[in-house]
Amino acid sequence: MPEEEVLGLRERKKLDTRMALSTAALELAFERGMENVTREDIAARAGVSVRTFNNYFTGKHDAIVYRQSVRIRRSLAILRERPADEPLWTAITAAMLEPLEFDGAQFTLPSPQQLAEIRKLFNAPELRHALSKEISDDWLELIAERTGTDPLRDIYPRLVAGTVATIAEAVMVAYANADPPVHITTLFRRALAQVAAGLPEPPR
Repeated sequence: MPEEEVLGLRERKKLDTRMALSTAALELAFERGMENVTREDIAARAGVSVRTFNNYFTGKHDAIVYRQSVRIRRSLAILRERPADEPLWTAITAAMLEPLEFDGAQFTLPSPQQLAEIRKLFNAPELRHALSKEISDDWLELIAERTGTDPLRDIYPRLVAGTVATIAEAVMVAYANADPPVHITTLFRRALAQVAAGLPEPPR
């Protein structure tokens, strides 16, 4: 077997292991509450050793955030492939929604128990810190490249990148507190449409 093919298989196995651990962490959090989940529990659910868990993640919140980091990388890849002459917020909307739709998020409503856990997770400082790291300078650089602006000298790309991060946070808060539950893709579409329209005041 060619060496590059072996390396490809090794990388795929690593990615699969990361995702298995991330999935196990989220499932256990929904079942027991994150405060009742240990690294040992996550490793056992994923069928690997605790040492393997420690090789991939610094903690259980880091493991859960990995799922979001994968979506962010997909979003960036999609944005890079959008037509250069497409309106910016049309391209950003497609980039933010496609990874969620690929995962079937537009068909899945969380249960009340899951929403309660999502609220706790989102308020955890460890998770918020890990999430903030994932809203990286990659968005800023890509938006600057797409708009022909300088990420250091021009305000515009930083404003757009900051708005993208704010949208993600606002949607997560609304998603976690929705009663009755709402599809997360619905909230993203609504938020992105409002920003693209210039944030008009809501009807009174």
